[in-house]
Amino acid sequence: MPSFTLNGSAVAVDLPADMPLLWALRDVIGATGTKFGCGIGACGACTVHLDGEAIRSCLTPLSAVEGKQVATIEAMAADPVGQRVQAAWRDIDVVQCGYCQSGQIMSAVALLKATPTPSDTDIDGAMAGNICRCGTYHRIRIAIKKAASAKGA
Repeated sequence: MPSFTLNGSAVAVDLPADMPLLWALRDVIGATGTKFGCGIGACGACTVHLDGEAIRSCLTPLSAVEGKQVATIEAMAADPVGQRVQAAWRDIDVVQCGYCQSGQIMSAVALLKATPTPSDTDIDGAMAGNICRCGTYHRIRIAIKKAASAKGA
């Protein structure tokens, strides 16, 4: 029975070890903020943090999260960097349809935790695997820069 910490709480799920984390999160645990997009790790809609690193939950089997820390978009309201990113997203009015935004935010938070003052190249690299069908990339970049400049505010 795989067990891990999800958004600060211990969980154990009686599920196959090869089940993708995404399905355990959405269908069993009820953390539906993490979205299904492509199922092959190419779009980024399912991005979560595994021990602080942005990963694609559609490709990550439960066996890979055993004993580790998983954070989803639901935890970002309590995370200082997540709060800054979400505030910047609202201020810049990033969201259009919104479907990809939980994955976008999770990638942006991981970037800012690893690189507090990212360059455009850093942002491009960190966000490259997140697709926005509405094309809000310019606003996403501006919001990440705004969140970075808000540190300590």
